[in-house]
Amino acid sequence: MCRYREAQKIDKHLYHSLYAKAKGNEFKNKRVLMEHIHKAKAELLRTKALAEQSEARKDRARLKRERRATRLTSRAPAEKPEKAEK
Repeated sequence: MCRYREAQKIDKHLYHSLYAKAKGNEFKNKRVLMEHIHKAKAELLRTKALAEQSEARKDRARLKRERRATRLTSRAPAEKPEKAEK
């Protein structure tokens, strides 16, 4: 794990949690530890991607609201279409 941390493959937070688990004998061998590292990194990347997508969606919605608000405020009240009577 020290080599992974020095090579910047895992950050200090993941290193600390994995170190504690390794000392607690949670991983029976190095292969299981490496699998856990790969799964944890994949999950971290997945959550980052989902957060970026969510942020982009929120930005688009905010811009849409702003454009709609400017469009509605620029239109004068007299120009509102009246409902057709039957």
